[in-house]
Amino acid sequence: MLNIIWSIVTFLGLLVGVALGYQMRRVWALKRKDSVEAKVENLINEAKTKQKEILLEANDKALKVIEEAKAEAKEKEQEISRSQQRLESRETLFDQKLLDLENKKQELIDKAAKIDQVKEEIGKIKEEQMAKLERVAALNKDEAKQILLDNVERQSQDDLLIRMKKLNNQSNEEIEKKAKEMLSLAMQRCASSHAAETTTTTIDLPSDEMKGRIIGREGRNIKAFEQLTGVEIIIDETPQTITISGFSPIRRQVAKRALEKLILDGRIQPVRIEEAIDQAKKELAAEITKAGQDAIYEVGITGIDPKLVQILGRLKYRTSYGQNILNHSIEVTYLAGLLAQMLGADVAIAKKGALFHDIGKAVDHDVSGGHPEIGYDILKKFGMAEEVAYIAKSHHDDQPKTLECVIVKTADAISGARPGARKETFEQYVQRLEELEGIAKNFEGVEKCFAIQAGREVRVFVMPNIVDDYNATKLARDIAKKIESELKYPGEIKVTVIRETRVIDFAR
Repeated sequence: MLNIIWSIVTFLGLLVGVALGYQMRRVWALKRKDSVEAKVENLINEAKTKQKEILLEANDKALKVIEEAKAEAKEKEQEISRSQQRLESRETLFDQKLLDLENKKQELIDKAAKIDQVKEEIGKIKEEQMAKLERVAALNKDEAKQILLDNVERQSQDDLLIRMKKLNNQSNEEIEKKAKEMLSLAMQRCASSHAAETTTTTIDLPSDEMKGRIIGREGRNIKAFEQLTGVEIIIDETPQTITISGFSPIRRQVAKRALEKLILDGRIQPVRIEEAIDQAKKELAAEITKAGQDAIYEVGITGIDPKLVQILGRLKYRTSYGQNILNHSIEVTYLAGLLAQMLGADVAIAKKGALFHDIGKAVDHDVSGGHPEIGYDILKKFGMAEEVAYIAKSHHDDQPKTLECVIVKTADAISGARPGARKETFEQYVQRLEELEGIAKNFEGVEKCFAIQAGREVRVFVMPNIVDDYNATKLARDIAKKIESELKYPGEIKVTVIRETRVIDFAR
């Protein structure tokens, strides 16, 4: 029973405790709720206050923006008004100017019409005057004009001649002085040795017995040799010597090498002759190529087609008046390069043109035509520039069109005209001088003429009563042109026409 009572009491105590705890918790929660609501209310009040402040501030800014916009709009309106006024004033001015232009245009049209009318009147008057003049003078317009021109020409001829002489003397002195300085400097810097060679090809034999072996039984060896090489073997009474005669220097060189090999070998027969000739051709081709390569290396030129280099090497066995053409070309290249530097010309074009200016002589024995045209065709075939090919074609012309061609022509004359550079036989020399004098003597008014300085100059004395000073100038030019067209010569020939008048009287 006590347990039951205790249990009931305990249970009631728990209930009372729970109720008290719940009541206390409720009271505490209410207090806490009041504090949160108060805070929320305070926050709401603060937010409302800030909102009012922000609205007031925004209102103030809006008012300021509106006032500024109104002021700016007013200023824009004023500026537009001013611009409109300026445009209106300009339009008025433009209209006024346009009106003035229309008036001036009409005035010009009226003036032009008046001028045309005046021109017509002047033309009629001129025609009437010309008709009157023709009736008075009994001459038409063309005849009177020709008479007037003839009179003026006769009156002005002496004045023109004096002026021409004065200008020519002044310019020639300056040009000659400058040219001598340049040429002397270039020649001093290129002091090369003489390039003369002999055109006779001879071979020394170990004994005269070798002549019979070269001829062979019934001449079969020498016939086979001449047929394969295209040369002629001359075997005479000269001891231990035979001579090779041929038009082509390349063929003569092949024949010489082949004969030397056969003489050293001792076996001379048609089969062996053919082998020796083939071997000589191969060796000569290699030597020709090397000669061309050495030449372009020596003058400092690159980018040349190998086939063109090989053709250049053929000039090693080509001579002109005894001068080796390859050595001559190298010498001309040096001189042309120096002159081009002094004159401000294109050095590369001048040097290439100088090196290949006689390239046509390498094949002129096999190709018809003059070596300038042959050289031009060869250079164009291998893609050489037109300026370089033109030099090869025109280095013998009287008036070259490019400065580089003039330079190469000058260098060519220097190289060929040096004493000892070229040689010719006495008979050819005398014949050339006689032909030179004969050409000058055929002109009217020539009294006598003399070829001097080894044919480098011809002096012509004219009759003063037949040839005047003006025609003497024309005569010198005509003689020079005829020499160029009829004679072949290295370098250039100077033509000097001398007109001498002597007046003699006696005082008694």
